[in-house]
Amino acid sequence: MFALMSWIVFGLIVGGLARLVLSGSDPMGWTATLLLGVAGSVLGGFIGNLLFGAEASGFQPAGFFISLIAAILLLVVVRRMRGSTVS
Repeated sequence: MFALMSWIVFGLIVGGLARLVLSGSDPMGWTATLLLGVAGSVLGGFIGNLLFGAEASGFQPAGFFISLIAAILLLVVVRRMRGSTVS
């Protein structure tokens, strides 16, 4: 249960920071922000695994930044699919 709550909080933080970095109007609620952050974390974990080859347990600062970059990239993709402009 604690792991699920950690994923939710981490997803909200990463998704919120991604939306903060890419300013602009997004018709996204907190649920979409959460999903964006969790998807960015999963994608970031996959990329980190490919780059570094080892699974790390617990919080890793590098994993946080890779997750944030992945969430930003996902937000750019979502905006492009919707036809919104990226500021």
